[in-house]
Amino acid sequence: MNHVMPPPCGGASGSLPPSVPASGAPALSTPALGTSTPSTPTPGRPPELLRPAGDSGITLRRRSPAQSLALNAAVRANLDHLRPWLEWAAEAPTVARTAELTEAGAAAWDAGTDFIYLVGLDAEPGRVIGSFGLHRRIGPGALEIGYWVGTDHVGRGIATTAARALTAAAFALPGVHRVEIHCDPANTASAAVARRLGFRLDREVDAPVRAPGETGRKQIWVQERRPTP
Repeated sequence: MNHVMPPPCGGASGSLPPSVPASGAPALSTPALGTSTPSTPTPGRPPELLRPAGDSGITLRRRSPAQSLALNAAVRANLDHLRPWLEWAAEAPTVARTAELTEAGAAAWDAGTDFIYLVGLDAEPGRVIGSFGLHRRIGPGALEIGYWVGTDHVGRGIATTAARALTAAAFALPGVHRVEIHCDPANTASAAVARRLGFRLDREVDAPVRAPGETGRKQIWVQERRPTP
């Protein structure tokens, strides 16, 4: 996935998936609309509620069916923002489709293959401003972060703050020693998030073009668990 912007860096997040731009582009890491096609389930589960350190003003909550309406509204309001980087943003989803994907995401969480969160502002309970996810689709011992943040909230550090919290949650899981962020080279906003978090650009590879803004290349940003002293 091209984390959803702002990010679009590849969804949610996973999710309808699953964010911060420096250039006005969505900070997207590979998608987060529904669920991915993972391999072996991840042992353990991350917290269902993540409150980033400091006075961030945001909270990440496990995506639930009760949030389907708010999520659908957020996606529909940001389609133009997400469409260049996310294949699933080509058409506006119906509320029923969002609910269906949310149910599938809940099953994937329980199975240990995808962990999708919705991010909201503490000052506006019930509103969804983005989606972030941890995805088990890159092989043993590793999780990929996907995310997007709505256009009205880009450039505020939300993607960086939320992705930092997800990175810590990933490394707290047993057996996880590597976290990755994947994004198109043209999605400089998403790459900036990875760089700010201390991820290193490990390689750039060919990738299918599935969304209008993609170049046919994909950057793989990597952070590895630091050895315990």
